Amino acid sequence: MLDINFNNKKFVLLENSKTGKVNSDTVFEYKPSGNMVTADYHGGTINYEKIIVYLSGDKLNMLYQCITIDNELKAGKAIAEVMLTKNNKIKLKLNWEWLTDDKATGKSEYIEL
Repeated sequence: MLDINFNNKKFVLLENSKTGKVNSDTVFEYKPSGNMVTADYHGGTINYEKIIVYLSGDKLNMLYQCITIDNELKAGKAIAEVMLTKNNKIKLKLNWEWLTDDKATGKSEYIEL
């Protein structure tokens, strides 16, 4: 089990499926509280988004909602695998699903700034 500190960590997108909404200009800011982690993100194609996460071992169980720059209101869920890179940066690999509209699925990767 990894001992990861998410306190005030910022992440950016490395890779995303076509049905994803965030882009490389979106910044995620994480804050932990025990096994719970919250995150706000904004920028790029996102006006505002909020994530709530339950941390279990090296997995993040996530629920998220956002409003895009096109005024789309979206909600989804994801499971993220947490890992460390060779230079000790946190990397997140997500399998996600929209809970709104077409319920599309996808994969994305994020890296700590």
